[in-house]
Amino acid sequence: MGKLSPLASASATRAVLEAHGLTAKYSLGQNFLVNDAILQKIVALAEVAPDDAVLEVGPGIGTLTMALLQHAGRVVSVERDADLPAVLAETLAPWADRFALVQKDALDLATADLSDALARLGAPETAPGKLVANLPYAVAATVVLDYFEQFPSLESATVMVQKEVADRMAAVPGTKNYGAYTVKLRLYAEPAGRFGVGPGNFFPPPRVESAVLRLNRRPLCGAGGEPLAASTLKAAATMADAAFANRRKTLSNSCKTYFGSRGAKGARIAAALPQLFEQAAVDPRIRGEALALEDFVRLGAGLEKLEASGAPDGAEEGA
Repeated sequence: MGKLSPLASASATRAVLEAHGLTAKYSLGQNFLVNDAILQKIVALAEVAPDDAVLEVGPGIGTLTMALLQHAGRVVSVERDADLPAVLAETLAPWADRFALVQKDALDLATADLSDALARLGAPETAPGKLVANLPYAVAATVVLDYFEQFPSLESATVMVQKEVADRMAAVPGTKNYGAYTVKLRLYAEPAGRFGVGPGNFFPPPRVESAVLRLNRRPLCGAGGEPLAASTLKAAATMADAAFANRRKTLSNSCKTYFGSRGAKGARIAAALPQLFEQAAVDPRIRGEALALEDFVRLGAGLEKLEASGAPDGAEEGA
């Protein structure tokens, strides 16, 4: 495979930034990839194909974007830095008919933004099917989970994140990295490949180790084979938050603390926890880290029924 991006070197990156009077902004987590071999591994892990519409967050000067455009049909990138659209218009000019930029904070991205961007390209899709990005590390975990929740079209995410975040995303029950975030992400997707990336592959080099992780959407189904309702997934996520509210406590005590601080409705749920655990066939004496995803799904289904059976209308949930 030939070189994917002429921007993938420290000298080329520095030259582009200097030509536009810019420097890397630490406040926005800007660390630009400068190793073409890493770009090739990202594109291969993501399995980017000519008929794909790809979503990218934080394109920077277009280094990874350029690599994606050589394999994908269309790329929609989201960038909040107001200084970079002019840079991208220059570096990605040869692909202007297949590249669309959304100038927005990635945390505020909406379905309409994506459909509008693809419509500008005359694309047949209304939303991208793959997320491939060197994510700003400060928001990486939030972006990945939010996008799997918000954008049903997203079938996979291949993302560069801080190594510790990748560890949380890929953790298994019984390990120190397994927590509420892991469970909530696993309600939507599962790990499907990973490789490490050292600081020397970036300009400027970050002070942390990085990893590229692929996550594939994996719809969860009920006993009858039907996909779980969004309300059940939400309830399971709530039980994950409750179980890990204090991970050193037993499941029972952690959940009591969590719901007991959430007003009248929470107090009613806290009082009903013994029945909830019994119906879900979950031992309340163990800790949250010992529970598998299926346990949280059963607990969520039980919580959903409990909330529907008699939560006082207008009860305040507290902080």
